[in-house]
Amino acid sequence: MATGKILVIDDERRMCLVLKTALEVDGHQVDIAADGNEGLTKIQAGEFDVVITDLKMPGKDGIEILETVKKLHPKTEVILMTAYATAQTAIEAMKKGAYDYVIKPFEMTEVKIKVRQIIEKNKLALENIHLKEKLKKRYSLSNIIGVSGAMQAVFQMIEKVAPSDATVLIRGESGTGKELVAHAIHQLSPRQAAPFVAVNCAALPESLLESELFGHEKGAFTGADKQKLGRFELAGNGTIFLDEIGDISPATQVKLLRVLQAKEIVRVGGTRTIKINARTIAATNRNLEELLKTGAFREDLYYRINVFPLHLPPLRERKEDVPLLIEHFLNEHDLTLDKIEKPAIKALINYQWAGNVRELENIIERSLILAGNSKITTQELPPHIFVDESNSLMLEIPEEGISLEDVEKGLIQKALARAQGNKTKAARLLGITRRKLYSMMERLG
Repeated sequence: MATGKILVIDDERRMCLVLKTALEVDGHQVDIAADGNEGLTKIQAGEFDVVITDLKMPGKDGIEILETVKKLHPKTEVILMTAYATAQTAIEAMKKGAYDYVIKPFEMTEVKIKVRQIIEKNKLALENIHLKEKLKKRYSLSNIIGVSGAMQAVFQMIEKVAPSDATVLIRGESGTGKELVAHAIHQLSPRQAAPFVAVNCAALPESLLESELFGHEKGAFTGADKQKLGRFELAGNGTIFLDEIGDISPATQVKLLRVLQAKEIVRVGGTRTIKINARTIAATNRNLEELLKTGAFREDLYYRINVFPLHLPPLRERKEDVPLLIEHFLNEHDLTLDKIEKPAIKALINYQWAGNVRELENIIERSLILAGNSKITTQELPPHIFVDESNSLMLEIPEEGISLEDVEKGLIQKALARAQGNKTKAARLLGITRRKLYSMMERLG
């Protein structure tokens, strides 16, 4: 059970002690004050989760306590204690911001329940604040990693388009972070306090996509046993993100075009026109221009969503960002770049990243599991990292040239290390016979 800091103010010392003892049993930290003046001094000195105060006391009364608490600490809740004759006064006090009141004599359980409700409410509110801050950080522009010129250009585009209501089309390969960019645009826009609603158009069959986007009325189809609001309605004055828009059918494209043009929807099975105000951000990894040529994507919808195109470069075109991304993913596990050895970083930089940033994140996650408390070395990286698409080893030849003998020696050493000294296995890793391996080892010393 959540616990809190409580102040009890009453000129009856016995009442203060009874409440203090009962609430401390529940784990709360309880302070007491013998009158209103002492209570005000303690309120001015520090903040409490709950103040329980008698209404009628010598000196400062409960109303003055309430007014001071709400002025100094608006989040602190006040429970008033009163006799029968002043119940109406307590009700009036609630209009001034009191959380609740209890009439003397009261059951201690009644007070305990009210205190627990307040503490749990405060805890939930605090968790919501932390969650919102976490989400804001997660999807802020500063959380999109990149020092490369290509990513700096993306940042500039995001900052320019975010304050507007323009429809944005984010283009890029799978795993480049299109949804992350959509969130960043939303967070930097005047709509940031409103919902961000994402729809993966490729993940839903055509029969369900229309209902998901526009909603449906009860009885619209088999299984529609109640009315359902669509994503456009749920987005309200916020942002709707249509991911993989290149995968929707021509029939749904027609309906989506009408919605984007008229800013209104009709639920499936309904007749009433509903106005919408959500901003649209779309994304795709498909070549829409090729789809236009084949008729798989409507030209009018293309121009409707392509108001502000934004291209995300693949990771292989911004390799200078790889170390930063590695560090970012390690930081999410409270680790630093020291967790991974330099040869492993170099191997990750040289890799071509068909799966982009998402693939890198997955590989770091996998490598951390394999490494345990040790550093990530090349041993923990998956084998395909060291082979390019043509199945040849990825080696970069510097301007000053390279020693083929050193390369052969290095490869043999790596193969032996991966095979834990087993020469038969090392030879198999190198694609040669055991005899050939011995011959090379002898030649290379």
